[in-house]
Amino acid sequence: MTVVSELPPASARVELRTRIAYGLGSIAYGVKDNGFSYFLLFFYSQVLGAPASMASTVIFVALIFDAVSDPIVGQVSDRLHSRWGRRHPFMYFSAIPVALSFYLLWVPPADLKGADLIPYLLVVAIALRLSVTLYEIPSTALVSEISENYEERTALLSYRYFFQWSGGLLLGFVMYVLLLRPTEEVPNGFFNVAGYQTYGQIGALMILASILISTAGTHHLIPSLNAPPPKRGIRIGQTLRELVETLSNRSFLAIFVTTLILGLGAALAAALNVYFNNYFWALTPQQVGLIVLSGFISTPVAVVLARRAGAVWEKKTAVLCIGATAFVIAPLPIILRLMGLFPENDDPLLFPILFAVVAVDLSLIIATQILLASMVADIPEDSEIQTGRRSEGTFFAASMFARKAVSGLGVLVAGAVLEVADFPVDAGVNPDADAATDLAMIYVPVLLAVYVFGLLAVSFYKIRRADHLRNLETLRARRAGQSS
Repeated sequence: MTVVSELPPASARVELRTRIAYGLGSIAYGVKDNGFSYFLLFFYSQVLGAPASMASTVIFVALIFDAVSDPIVGQVSDRLHSRWGRRHPFMYFSAIPVALSFYLLWVPPADLKGADLIPYLLVVAIALRLSVTLYEIPSTALVSEISENYEERTALLSYRYFFQWSGGLLLGFVMYVLLLRPTEEVPNGFFNVAGYQTYGQIGALMILASILISTAGTHHLIPSLNAPPPKRGIRIGQTLRELVETLSNRSFLAIFVTTLILGLGAALAAALNVYFNNYFWALTPQQVGLIVLSGFISTPVAVVLARRAGAVWEKKTAVLCIGATAFVIAPLPIILRLMGLFPENDDPLLFPILFAVVAVDLSLIIATQILLASMVADIPEDSEIQTGRRSEGTFFAASMFARKAVSGLGVLVAGAVLEVADFPVDAGVNPDADAATDLAMIYVPVLLAVYVFGLLAVSFYKIRRADHLRNLETLRARRAGQSS
């Protein structure tokens, strides 16, 4: 294990206002991800009555459009010539489409019931995914241009993930504690349709504000960002060859596969979170909301942990150590309950133990995500040496596709797990305990298998701190030679 202690010199550190502005924009993705991961499948299947397998399939089908749009946006944003630079035109343009499509997701026409909801869900889900692509890829790609420093990139992405998780957690807390309230007509708050509609309104406003504030807050950086390559005509064959060449970078392939696999596990857990909270642990929405509060402890802890671990260890080593610990803890309460070693649902110790477990595990998971993103930020220089092209947008487009793909894949797998467990579509307020136990028996081994393969994939990443410094020196020498 390689241990170092280098911290970025003061001259390499980015201004605080830039860190905050860069990070604030990720609230939009956090809000979107909170809805897709935690509530969407439950809302359309259990609350509105659409078949779970059809709803999960539609959410997955929507990501097929990402397979086309993500690399296109990444390539175009790498090459765009405009007075506002390569990235910012996309960021400004996306604000209203992202906010509007998120809102529409939670207010389907009242006359649509059951399977009739599926076409509406498909259209709106595609619109939301496409509009998120227009913002998140150019915005995230800025990190490799704002700073070249190995540790400073981790610091920038720490801010981004801090705001992403904080935004999603805040909206989730509001949802559970304030919106999913029981009424005389709806005794179980999880089935309160009006709460989901208000959730869509609040989320849309948060998305709009975060995108506009972040884009305006990083606008002053435009003159110092990397210039696009010279203009050329549209050559589809050459563009495709360059895309394949760029994405064939070995370290990138390792991170791409890792993101797919680990993200699949996280998305699967998130999609079934409401089911376990409601049916396995028998928690009220308000109790779940209090557990969500643990994230406000976990997020700052994760930021500190990621930055310190990235400074003391190689980033890959930190991901392997922190990630392995997180993935052992995640299913532990369910495993112990199945073994009869965990408090029962009427035990007063159940809630505080779940709160503590979630707080610890979430801090480890967020730290792992920060470090993985920072590893992506170090790839453009490695690739530029091989290809002669700056391709930040392309790498973050592919990384974004992996993140969004697993959101859809996670819901698809969750739907399959529900089908295999024969979990009733009309489970209602009080399903029998056997249904929840059968779901847990299938869920746990699937989740553990996914996480093991994810950690195996990250071991193939090759860029170390010394490699990154050599890449920077090589590129500076090359540019000096070209300018002389």
